[in-house]
Amino acid sequence: MKLLVTGGAGFIGSCFVRHVLKKHDDYEVFNLDALTYCGNLENLDDLKGNNRHTFVHGNICDKELVRELVAEVDCVVNFAAESHVDNSIKRPEIFVETNVQGTLNLLQAAKEFKVDRYLQVSTDEVYGTLGKTGYFYETTPLAPNSPYSASKAGADMLVRAYHETYGLPTLNTRCSNNYGPYQYPEKLIPFFISRLLKNEKVPVYGDGLNVRDWLYVYDHCEAIDVVLNKGRVGEVYNIGGHNEKTNMEITHLILEAMGKDDASIEYVADRLGHDRRYAISNDKITAELGWKPSLTFEEGIKITIDWYLNNLDWMKSIEDKKASLA
Repeated sequence: MKLLVTGGAGFIGSCFVRHVLKKHDDYEVFNLDALTYCGNLENLDDLKGNNRHTFVHGNICDKELVRELVAEVDCVVNFAAESHVDNSIKRPEIFVETNVQGTLNLLQAAKEFKVDRYLQVSTDEVYGTLGKTGYFYETTPLAPNSPYSASKAGADMLVRAYHETYGLPTLNTRCSNNYGPYQYPEKLIPFFISRLLKNEKVPVYGDGLNVRDWLYVYDHCEAIDVVLNKGRVGEVYNIGGHNEKTNMEITHLILEAMGKDDASIEYVADRLGHDRRYAISNDKITAELGWKPSLTFEEGIKITIDWYLNNLDWMKSIEDKKASLA
């Protein structure tokens, strides 16, 4: 199978590329990434020399490049997205351009060249927020509360429309918060690790009691692989870790692992439109496709923290790149 993976130099995308090349000897991957600030070729260092992996530097907003690549492949998996909520509050137009227009470009090309399957990787944030009980299901109405999640919801609706209108064989996955190796240190876990390594305080929004469901990145990659190969076209599949934790619980786990205490916490004003709780049901993907997470959070967070502490050169390179772009 020839696969176009977009956003394949980012956190989840690079892990997915690594996963499928290791698992499937007959896969060839074309990896398209714009290498914006959170795309990183160092995430792909271990794939150098692999003749089944071709990296292409480019943007999904480039219609002609997208057409050229989609014409060569059997399936498309779209990870490419602007994804940081705080950034979307400051510059929403960038999120609409990449997440909506870029997805439209991919769908148009997928329709033109009649790909076997098109899989859109989305987020549980499109559902909005939950109270203290209950879960997001695939039938939960979309109610995004940030420019980021609104742009992802818009992309999801385009994917649905291309299936319903044109019969494009689409699939859509919506995941909970990912964690693991190679995550850009603007996200909570690597950001806190990076701050603590420099003996800086970690900022906790509001009261720290916002709840997220945490999913180990390689469990997510396996789920996407299963959906791509076995999912029913036109369907949405939720992918969760069944690991609900408050931000404060995550903070204390990281502090303990790094030999710090509450003196390293700094409480900051809450984020605008900050969703209180996300929790996602895996009932559909487990019942239909047999997937479930392989790691508990306690197992996954230990692997994750150890990876960052054992890859300080990677962390420093990211920090240097970030400083050069400032």
